[in-house]
Amino acid sequence: MSWGQPGRERRVLKAGHSSIAVTLPKPWAEAMRLRPGDVVVFDQNDEGTLILKPAPPESSPVPAAPYLIQARSFDDPGLLKRLVVGAYRSGHDAVEIRTESALSSERVEELLDAARGLLGVSIVAQEPNRVLLQNFIDPSKYGLPQLVQRMKMILVAYIEEAESVVTKRLPSHRLASFTEEASKVFALLVRQLFLASRDWSLARRIGSPDPRQLLEWRVVVQTLEEIGRLLADIAETLNHHAEDAAVAFEGLPQLLSEFKVGLKTVVDTLMHPTLTAACDAYAESYRIQMAARELGQKAKAAARKNGLTAAIWALGLSASRLSSLAEVALDRAVATGNEMVLLPSA
Repeated sequence: MSWGQPGRERRVLKAGHSSIAVTLPKPWAEAMRLRPGDVVVFDQNDEGTLILKPAPPESSPVPAAPYLIQARSFDDPGLLKRLVVGAYRSGHDAVEIRTESALSSERVEELLDAARGLLGVSIVAQEPNRVLLQNFIDPSKYGLPQLVQRMKMILVAYIEEAESVVTKRLPSHRLASFTEEASKVFALLVRQLFLASRDWSLARRIGSPDPRQLLEWRVVVQTLEEIGRLLADIAETLNHHAEDAAVAFEGLPQLLSEFKVGLKTVVDTLMHPTLTAACDAYAESYRIQMAARELGQKAKAAARKNGLTAAIWALGLSASRLSSLAEVALDRAVATGNEMVLLPSA
């Protein structure tokens, strides 16, 4: 049961001669890191409801030291960028690169590219042997539901570009920008989850009131990332075969359209789960998965050599991942709802 739901009853106790008291739920106290002697503050709305939260610290916390990445030299292409991305995703606000020998122009450009690919990150100091990158994002301003909805919009854009290639038989020139935006949002989503796992009050502010939900959020983010990679590959493959994509398989345009609708439905149900909607989304995702499998069998039987078969099978994998998201939506609905759905008998 989530902390804010009805059913968490506490008996009022006598405290001293004229005071009364109510104990705090242990999970909430632990999440807020409260200890005996700590101060809490409360406010009262017009309906008489008390809003309770820990008192803010008396002074601002001292900024953490930059995460230091130090080596004699960095010669492997891509390594520096991946280290910076890893530090960002794991919640570090500042990353400092130090080397004994001066960084080459290629490695400096790699660091600039890493900063451009991460939301809120800039290079604030640059010397021959030292580079400092700083993140300026306030994590409390980026809720998990909003970021997931943004990710849905990017994935829908991938599908629409693929549809356009299939129907117009013209290559798309926007796929690179979609991939860049998707990479930024995914990195921020992972970062938010890491930060929330260390600060339960932050978890509540960004949309995960129960810390146990963070594992579920990680599954959602990971699955969306897998779907994003598959859709990017599908769009790129169709792009390379724009001239014959429209006549490759008759069922491909319809399947892309159905997958787009199913993706919107499943993600929206994840964000606002009801048992009825979750059951419908689960059934729809399963139907799309079966349709993709059938089209994949037709593609295999046709034994085409132009790469479109791989795109169709990738779409089938995307449909199976969509079914996994629908299962999470169903779990959420069952966990939070009080409904009963009577399914018609066969």
